[in-house]
Amino acid sequence: MSKRTLIDEHQELEQNSLGMKSAVESHSIDFIPEHERHGTAPKQAIFWTIANFNIFSIALGFIGPSLGLSLVWTIVAGAAGGIFGGIFVSFHASQGPRLGLPQMIQSRAQFGYRGVLIPTIAVLFNFIVFNVLQTDVLKSGLNGVFGWNPTAIIIAVSAIAALLAIFGHNWLHKVFRVLFWVSAPFYLVLTIGMFTGGAATQEPSSPGGFSATAFMIVFATAMSYNLTLAPYVSDYTRYLPATIKTSHVVLAVQSGICFSLIWLMSMGAWLATHVGATDALVGLNMAGNTMFPVFGTATALLSVAGLIAVIGINTYSAGIAVATVIDCFKPIRSTRRLRIACTVGLLLVWGTINLNLQGDQTVLITNLLSILLYLLVPWTAVNLVDFFIVRKGHYSIAEIEQRDGMYGTWAWRGLTAYAAGLLFEVPFMVLSFYKGPATALTAGIDISFVIGLIGAGAAYLVLSRSLKLDSELARIEEHPGL
Repeated sequence: MSKRTLIDEHQELEQNSLGMKSAVESHSIDFIPEHERHGTAPKQAIFWTIANFNIFSIALGFIGPSLGLSLVWTIVAGAAGGIFGGIFVSFHASQGPRLGLPQMIQSRAQFGYRGVLIPTIAVLFNFIVFNVLQTDVLKSGLNGVFGWNPTAIIIAVSAIAALLAIFGHNWLHKVFRVLFWVSAPFYLVLTIGMFTGGAATQEPSSPGGFSATAFMIVFATAMSYNLTLAPYVSDYTRYLPATIKTSHVVLAVQSGICFSLIWLMSMGAWLATHVGATDALVGLNMAGNTMFPVFGTATALLSVAGLIAVIGINTYSAGIAVATVIDCFKPIRSTRRLRIACTVGLLLVWGTINLNLQGDQTVLITNLLSILLYLLVPWTAVNLVDFFIVRKGHYSIAEIEQRDGMYGTWAWRGLTAYAAGLLFEVPFMVLSFYKGPATALTAGIDISFVIGLIGAGAAYLVLSRSLKLDSELARIEEHPGL
């Protein structure tokens, strides 16, 4: 009996040894074969609705009023930013069913087998930052509402999220669907109370007004919040059947993430102006309990559950990002054990950071979301231009998974365009601790993400003119992959 046969038999025995183990997703950075594909566009819409259907989205609504922006202008800015950022996310989502690969593995086609390390590190930073910020929001809110111990909150949230990530794709979808159908009625009743005045506790002391700078900060924050879903949206759409219509996937993801973000950011802005809250969870609790006893508490706890689930999907995709980084240097097999090890390691990282986190939450969120936007915009431009304009969706899965494949080890075109996008952004950046020299021409308004998007996309389009696409297509036809 060959060594390979022994290994295969051992793996089969290992996978079937325990019923619980078989419920844990076995895939990581590998291709999803057609016979394992399942799901529908409506289920994706529900999934991505819950991705933004939580207390963190409400917290983002506090930013506008804190900057003197009125309730109406905060809602307009948040809606415009969320929709704009969602456009890119939804088009990334369409790549999942087509290729059956995680987003950053697919990005090897633009950046190279090892070159993808650079944007993947930025993406990994994205996941860690969001887990830290979202856990901090829960820590602050639960402590403010119930007086729970912050350290215990961090440990409990981290453990539950990690467990969800370990069980993986199918379980996350199931949990998200349950949360949607249980949470939606509570948010709907609270929204009715907001319109009828039943949930208000005070009249706005200062209605606020319009400021172009504040408007753009809220716009960029909402755009960034949605855009940060781009690096892992395909991690969840790659299980969809390859025959599903692209337009159905795009519409499902766009409607899900934008509907929930606009709704809950608006709710947050209302809580800041009509309840006088400075913490999203505290405000939600106060407004709901004004309507009915314990109603606010129940709504707050459901929002907490939603955010813990989101931390779970962040952790799941962060584990895939870690595996992608490792695979850049040493080929690895996608196994349950690999995902579990990556998940536990990440849990320790963001848990340790949270235990030592200090500072103003609003300023911290705004700065980090801006930095994430700067890092992700050039990547999304390069990836989408390559997929929809340059290569028009024609890739070889087998070549993407080959270290010495036709996409190269370090793809200089994608890396150069990514670097160019970052450089174009720097003069236009606006942070609490830095303002680029070009902001004097924009009245202090941050338009760096627009410059980075156009610059990186245009640079890649020009550099790609030297690609030998005919020879690539011929090679794909000879070796179409899996």
